[in-house]
Amino acid sequence: MLSIKKALQKKEGKVKVRGWVWQCRKLKDKIFIVLRDSSGLIQCVVHKDKVSKELWEKANKITIESAIVVEGNLKEDRRAITGYEIHIKNLEILHIAEPFPIPVRKQYHSKELLLDYRHLWLRSPEMINILKIRSTVFFAIHKFFRKKGFYEFHAPIITSGAAESGPTKFKIDYFGKTLYLTQTWQFYAEAAIFALEKIYTIAPCFRAEKSKTSRHLTEFWHAEVEACWYDLKKIMNLAEELVKFVIKSVLKENEKELKTLRNDLEPLKKALEKRWPRITYDQALKLLKEKQNLVVKWGKDLRTIEEKKLMELFDTPIFVTHYPKEIMAFYKPRDKKRPETARCFDLIAPEGYGELAGGSERDLSIEELVKALKKAGEKIEHYKFYLDTRRYGSVPHSGFGLGVERLISWICKLEHIRDAIAFPRTMTRYLP
Repeated sequence: MLSIKKALQKKEGKVKVRGWVWQCRKLKDKIFIVLRDSSGLIQCVVHKDKVSKELWEKANKITIESAIVVEGNLKEDRRAITGYEIHIKNLEILHIAEPFPIPVRKQYHSKELLLDYRHLWLRSPEMINILKIRSTVFFAIHKFFRKKGFYEFHAPIITSGAAESGPTKFKIDYFGKTLYLTQTWQFYAEAAIFALEKIYTIAPCFRAEKSKTSRHLTEFWHAEVEACWYDLKKIMNLAEELVKFVIKSVLKENEKELKTLRNDLEPLKKALEKRWPRITYDQALKLLKEKQNLVVKWGKDLRTIEEKKLMELFDTPIFVTHYPKEIMAFYKPRDKKRPETARCFDLIAPEGYGELAGGSERDLSIEELVKALKKAGEKIEHYKFYLDTRRYGSVPHSGFGLGVERLISWICKLEHIRDAIAFPRTMTRYLP
């Protein structure tokens, strides 16, 4: 028994493969079957005048997504979906599927239908390609950090409230107490670095953002890193190295799958060749005004439209640093040279994909942290353990978080981030 990929590599001769029927076209004298397995697709054909009556009748029973085993002669045929087809001599039916609820032809697909039947649409070649690339991305992130000497560290998913922003926390009933699903591992990671120094994680995070954009999920996977002795420049360098390593890995392992999702691989290759620009928030506002005729008032965050207009000026990701302190999370420290700004960055992708990662140095001043927490309306007692990290052996440190689905979306050039994950969770989507 061969996988479809290995059968295609054989190019000719007798083969035996198994899988699921992706497409089936029945004519008077022929039946064409496109068979799929996890390794690919192959066209199979049953000729009525070359097989027994029993086999012909069996083939006529086949439906979309039926599980079958076929045996026959592999021959080159440029008209076939992969340039080869199997002329079936033997056919075993493992399971006859019920009528498939998703139309075979893609032009008839509605996005909502595909989401309603996501558990079945995962079988499509498109989703199989995305999920293969997703697997490569996760493995590459682990490999990168392990090679750099980072330890993998896991933080709680259930938290007492320590988070980036109160309004976007998901509440849960925890034996009668109100607790929350995590938005970030950061605050626990900042405790752990005093033991392990350099740590990372890839874990699910939850944001109750009432957003319907193509860039937001309420449940997503977060690649996060925290490291002692790293300043802003060093942590940005690490972020650039990480993303480039992931891109290289996907281009090496999944070029075939990638080409089916985005015809043009040049933007990814350009991103590997160049050092990514680093500009300040002030410089970003100046570029938007002078090059894009878009005026943004100082002190406002860059929204989707501003990021998109800014990235029209660049063909690789860029770092935007030193955002106004007042619009940043409480733990981002003021820049001593310009106290109204914070020592932080956003990594923004080209082609309209927006922010991939955000990071900063961490504020070491208990006084500044408490002041910022009170201003944000947070309960100081929820952050007691966090403030303790500043009382006992505090040292300079930095970190960042990277949205893995956002990175996958850009790499695969997806229309919507929900296709970067098997079962997406959005403001309106929680099934299946």
